[in-house]
Amino acid sequence: MLYNLIKIAFLSALPVTELRGAIPVGLNCYHLPVLPTYFFAVIGNIIPALFLLKCFQPFSEYLRRWRLFELFFSWLFRRTGKYEEKYEKYGALFLFFFVVIPLPGTGVWAGSAAAFLFGIRFWYAFPMMVAGVACAGIIVTLTNLGIVSLFI
Repeated sequence: MLYNLIKIAFLSALPVTELRGAIPVGLNCYHLPVLPTYFFAVIGNIIPALFLLKCFQPFSEYLRRWRLFELFFSWLFRRTGKYEEKYEKYGALFLFFFVVIPLPGTGVWAGSAAAFLFGIRFWYAFPMMVAGVACAGIIVTLTNLGIVSLFI
């Protein structure tokens, strides 16, 4: 059982599946208990956020050594910078709702990229993303168990 739970944590850490795919696999394919599946999926989904939020900035600075990337990042930050005041105020809350929506492409990986692009500091972004992952895990688990229906 522990081996399967670790597989769920790794599946949850992947950018394509995240916990939206890991929880149904754990419950339906491996027939794991609900609480350990939820816990391992949430932990597995949170771990990449730590690295992504800390590594996007140094990685972009490294890439800026080349002219093409310098032009790209200058253009990108010019576009996102004009909304900086709004995102400074409401950005972390936006990240919570962005991560909690259980749809493909709205998880921790995309949320980390959005936090980087809009300049949301780590200590604002990370707790909101953790809360978003925890709530998304609850929604996916309850939906998978048939307790909640997302589409009425």
